[in-house]
Amino acid sequence: MSEPALACLELSGVGMRYGEGDKALTALTSIELAIAEHEFVTIVGPSGCGKSTLLYLIAGFLRPTAGSLQLRGKPITKPGPDRGIVFQRYSLFPWLTVRANIGYGLAEQGTPRAERDRIVAEYVRMVHLEGCEDRYPRELSGGMQQRVALAQALACKPDILLMDEPFGALDAQTRRILQDEVRRIWRGGAATVLFITHDVEEAVALGTRIVVMSARPGRIKEVLTRDFDVGDGEDYDANPAFTRLKLRVWHSVKEEVDAARA
Repeated sequence: MSEPALACLELSGVGMRYGEGDKALTALTSIELAIAEHEFVTIVGPSGCGKSTLLYLIAGFLRPTAGSLQLRGKPITKPGPDRGIVFQRYSLFPWLTVRANIGYGLAEQGTPRAERDRIVAEYVRMVHLEGCEDRYPRELSGGMQQRVALAQALACKPDILLMDEPFGALDAQTRRILQDEVRRIWRGGAATVLFITHDVEEAVALGTRIVVMSARPGRIKEVLTRDFDVGDGEDYDANPAFTRLKLRVWHSVKEEVDAARA
């Protein structure tokens, strides 16, 4: 497996085992991965292969039982503002407005009010929520709530943005629109992105590299590079190169699905 020369994130021999003795469960084994600055890496694999566990290790919510994780050369030992996270379910504070939700992390970091207001306004524009600043999450659609969650994560300017199936609960139309939004924001110079998904088409549409994981215990089966552009808002799925890569990834995932059933 070829790796980027300048790594933002490095995983070396990472393993994760839950429990002890006969009841122990090995979720991940021997994960080796390096992600370069400003890469967009998607991770796909069969259900239960440890995709989310891997993301939680990188987030610092869990500690590995083997190996090491480093972000910009520093060991990952706990959560930190250098990692922004967007979950599948909208992790917003229901009692705060859009403006307050986006600015929450900045306030926790002690950012002065004037600077905080400027940054919040910038990210409101970035995710196209002008006019919604004083609404509460219950007054927003699911897609709009995910836009707020994305702005909230990006406002603190993390080194890496971790996304755990963020569009899984959305309808197909909203999902496609938000895929375009995330791609546009990333191209505009946002953080390095690690994006977990169970959807092969989404993995290929977003990732500059696509990591395919094996059935449990999860390991990296292969890493594929998308060497053609995917235009924002375009019918990329009509591109024969896209179809070929999607089929290759799907066949790789299906092998693991079949292995898990066996």
